[in-house]
Amino acid sequence: MTGLRWGILATGGIAGAFASDLRTAGLDLVAVGSRSQESADAFAARFDIPRAHPSYEALVADPDVDIIYVSTPHPMHHANARLALEHGKHVLVEKAFTLNRAEAEDLQQLAAERGLLVTEAMWTRYLPHMLRVREIIADGTLGDIRAVTVDHTQLLPSEPTHRLNALELGGGALLDLGIYPISFIWDILGAPTGIRSLARLVETGADAEVATVMTHEGGAVSTSLSSSRAAGPNTALILGTKARIDIDGVWYAPTTFRVVAGDGTVLEEFDGRLDPENGGRGMQFEALAAERLVREGTLEGDLLPIAETVAIMGTLDEIRRQIGVTYPSEEADHG
Repeated sequence: MTGLRWGILATGGIAGAFASDLRTAGLDLVAVGSRSQESADAFAARFDIPRAHPSYEALVADPDVDIIYVSTPHPMHHANARLALEHGKHVLVEKAFTLNRAEAEDLQQLAAERGLLVTEAMWTRYLPHMLRVREIIADGTLGDIRAVTVDHTQLLPSEPTHRLNALELGGGALLDLGIYPISFIWDILGAPTGIRSLARLVETGADAEVATVMTHEGGAVSTSLSSSRAAGPNTALILGTKARIDIDGVWYAPTTFRVVAGDGTVLEEFDGRLDPENGGRGMQFEALAAERLVREGTLEGDLLPIAETVAIMGTLDEIRRQIGVTYPSEEADHG
């Protein structure tokens, strides 16, 4: 098999961005599934996809599909990814991976039982500037890393019924936006040894702003800020004893950064931006990584192992516990 045959589950905005990047990278996109034939047909026509299925069940049953990209909102990820795994498909699941750690563990276990890949579509991990950041850290240029600070702040719809603000839809800044900073901090500093969180909740009970301070092995500290009600710089700082890395906005998309020594000397400037015409948005890198993992039989993953995704969901669970956010489905599970 030279490449996997992709199917896309759901037809929203992120699905369109992913489909476009698959086409940019020359990957084999063969099917799409939606909750209606009309939506599936429109999406298929837009991206020249040969098969359009009127249900998710029909998509996962398609024998000519090897791997499925789950692009529904995160409250549906567990059920949708489980459906695909039960039908023998590898799965790339949009972030946040699930609503909580328990759902993530269930997918991890099922994929392991079936010998399938399940991995989180945290596209930032695979972008060129992040690959270079890890090289710089590994070669000791920064010295000992003492702190990471990062924000993901956007001015998004404030209507109570909007997905972002409705708890029954997994609403809140943390799982929609905060997953990026928390995953970034894990990437650079590893698991937190201590977590402190504060938030402002809106009238629906969803978190509009969330701030975290975490400690990590060796005494390093991290801070993050996420907001769905105000737009900030969306930058990131990695602070070492010898030098720092300043990642420009928007840090979680293809962007630029500088390595700056303690005396202010710029040691390196890196431009990881892509040509929009030929380079796409950058989501193709996670797809290429998924194909490589399947090809190599390394189903655990390397840049983002499923075990780390599960553990990150546990960190998000603890943050939500501290700020007092519980989703209705979780209350039902414990009822």
